[in-house]
Amino acid sequence: MIALVVTIALAFVGYVAAYLNGLRLAQRSERLARVNRQLSDFYGPLFAVTEANSRAFDAFAQRNVRPDGRSPFDHEDPPTEEELAEWRLWVTTVFLPNIRTMRDLVVTHADLLRESEMPPILLKLCAHVSGYEITAARWEQGRFDQHQSVVSFPSQELADYAREGFTALKAAQGRLLGRRPAA
Repeated sequence: MIALVVTIALAFVGYVAAYLNGLRLAQRSERLARVNRQLSDFYGPLFAVTEANSRAFDAFAQRNVRPDGRSPFDHEDPPTEEELAEWRLWVTTVFLPNIRTMRDLVVTHADLLRESEMPPILLKLCAHVSGYEITAARWEQGRFDQHQSVVSFPSQELADYAREGFTALKAAQGRLLGRRPAA
């Protein structure tokens, strides 16, 4: 009789242990799937486009610097018509498509944010894009009285946000996959 009770107790303990282990593995698998989606669908693309846009802007700035080393927009002498035409070309072909991509990532993949609320930096990005869209629409009408968005681009803050999110998620992915941190 004691042997039967011990056998049943051991079977029950084994069942509970197997159930809890399976539950733990399923939860870990779900966490890994979410981290992978966050990386592939939001933070990875946001980081890549943010970096590409930053490098393109740096290239633009280097090519279009005034002899005194300053930007035409950071100068007491207003930009020339040639400088403004070059700016419009870069905005419409490079910068606006990039920031629209960033905005679209935020709008379509907000469910993948690490935060429980929308970060203000992402809201500022969306407002900046809207501001540039109206500016670009004016350019299409031949109206060149404005050349910037009504909301400034949060360049460094956005770059920091994208880099931090990507880096933290890559670390979490590594932990979930059982990788040891690089020394």
